[in-house]
Amino acid sequence: MSVIDLSWWQLSLAAGLVLALAVCTHIARLQLSKSLIIAAMRTTIQLTLVGLVLETLFAVGTLLWVSLLALAMLLFAGQQVVSRQKYRLRGGWSFAIGTLSMLVSAFSITILSLVVLIGPQPWYQPQYSIPLLGMLLGNTMTGVALGLDRLTESMRRSRDIIENRLMLGETWRQASIEFRRDAMRAGLMPTINSMAAAGIVFLPGMMTGQILAGTSPTVAVKYQILIMFTITAGTGFGTFLAVAQCSKQLFDQRERLCVDRLLESKSP
Repeated sequence: MSVIDLSWWQLSLAAGLVLALAVCTHIARLQLSKSLIIAAMRTTIQLTLVGLVLETLFAVGTLLWVSLLALAMLLFAGQQVVSRQKYRLRGGWSFAIGTLSMLVSAFSITILSLVVLIGPQPWYQPQYSIPLLGMLLGNTMTGVALGLDRLTESMRRSRDIIENRLMLGETWRQASIEFRRDAMRAGLMPTINSMAAAGIVFLPGMMTGQILAGTSPTVAVKYQILIMFTITAGTGFGTFLAVAQCSKQLFDQRERLCVDRLLESKSP
C-alpha cells in the first residue's frame, strides 16, 4: 500500500485552521494569538529542516553522523528542561542535571532496545535509532522538567516546614522526602495516564504513523507497546535521577536548606 503524498496547498489549508484559532483567541483577548502563530511557524520550519537532515542522514547512515545528531537532540532537550522551570539552580546545574538524567536514562534504554529488542543491522540504523531516541528524549524531557519544576517550587514555598524538621534532628533526606515523592509523581503521571488511555481514548502517534504508512495494525501495535514501555522506563528513571540530584544540590554539607541557590526564570 503506497502512502498518499500531501501537497503544500493541503498543508496550507491545515495552517488556515491554526490562523482561524489565532483570530478567535485574539477576539477573546486570551493573549495567545501571537504565541500560536509563532509556534506554528517554528513547527513548520523545524520539521522541514529535520526532514532534510534525516533525508541526508538516511542516505549516509554512519555512526558518526547519527551520534552527532543524537548529541544535538540531547543538548537541546537539556535546554528545554531549564526553560520549563520557574525556579532553576544557579550556575548551570539545572541544565547539567537534566542533560545527565536524560543521557543516563533515554540513551541507555534506546541502545538496549536497538541492540536487544529490535535488532536492526547495523544497530544504529537511522531509520530506527533516531525516531526511537526522539520519542524517548521528548517524553523523558517532559517528565524531568515537570519533576524538577515541582521540586524546586514546592521546596522554596515550604522552606519553613523543611527548616523546622531539620532543627528537630531530621536529615535532609527525611525532611524533604514528601517533596521529592511529590516531584517524582508529577514527572511520571503524564506517562502513566498516556499508557492507561492508549488504544481506548486515543491512538498513539507511532502506531498511527505506521498504519498510515501501510504497516499491518498488529505489527504497529507491537511496536507501540514496545515504545510505550521504553518511554515509561526512560521517563521514570530519568525523573528519579534528576529529582535526587537536584534535591541534593539544595542542601549544603551541613544539611542546611539553601533556597538562595535557586534563580527565578524570566519566563516560567
